[in-house]
Amino acid sequence: MNIQELVVDGNKLNVAHRKAAAGSPTLLIFNGIGAGLELLSPFTSALDPAIGIVIFDVPGAGKSSTPVLPYRFRGLSKLAAKVLDQFGIGVVDTLGISWGGALAQQFAHSFPSRCRRLVLVATSHGALSIPPSLKVLRMMASPRRYTDPAYGASIAPDIYGGEFRTNPDLVKKFVFKEKKTNKRGYYHQLFAGMWWSSLPWLSFLRQPTLLLAGNDDPIIPLANMRLMHLLIPKARLEVFDDGHLFLVTDAHRTARLIESFLAKG
Repeated sequence: MNIQELVVDGNKLNVAHRKAAAGSPTLLIFNGIGAGLELLSPFTSALDPAIGIVIFDVPGAGKSSTPVLPYRFRGLSKLAAKVLDQFGIGVVDTLGISWGGALAQQFAHSFPSRCRRLVLVATSHGALSIPPSLKVLRMMASPRRYTDPAYGASIAPDIYGGEFRTNPDLVKKFVFKEKKTNKRGYYHQLFAGMWWSSLPWLSFLRQPTLLLAGNDDPIIPLANMRLMHLLIPKARLEVFDDGHLFLVTDAHRTARLIESFLAKG
């Protein structure tokens, strides 16, 4: 993929782009809170190279600049549309993981004509969803896991669940390569999702939607994605015997599943 800096609405954005082969879709990807491009590299590398990719560090995350004032999800979805415009891309398939899954829902809602298919990974509908435990909430309230590798490794089993509970090698591999997240940028991202909810309009989404969930996800209890499955008209739910980060820890399996979904046209 080609990684470059784009200036969009005054923000210096760290953007990765891979052009789609003729007849193949482009996948717009929204990352989890505080995470830079590096976190999802196992998944993007596992995807069929014919599939185009656009992924960027949102303002305040990774190597993108931090704005003076925070964005809300609606503003971030407009920013994403402008990133696509810079590449001359009209219609995309959209994938979001965790915090990025909420942003993916907002993009599909705000720009229905530009979002063909939707993939939501380990995410929720926002406000009024079933929350994680207070212990996990306290850990997630701070960006320390990105800035303090030893701390990040120590809490990984508790916040990511699944194989992180039993496989120390995963902790060493994925916690965390990107250490550039700053506190102000992290809190901007928290603010973006504060009081936000897709519940009022989930049932109006018309994109075919693939929901991927883990049955041992401390951050997003499975019941949240089961509810979204009931509310989104054209939704299909697949449950992994894993935790929150199966998109990267089981990258090849998830890539094949997503490729099959995107290929249905």
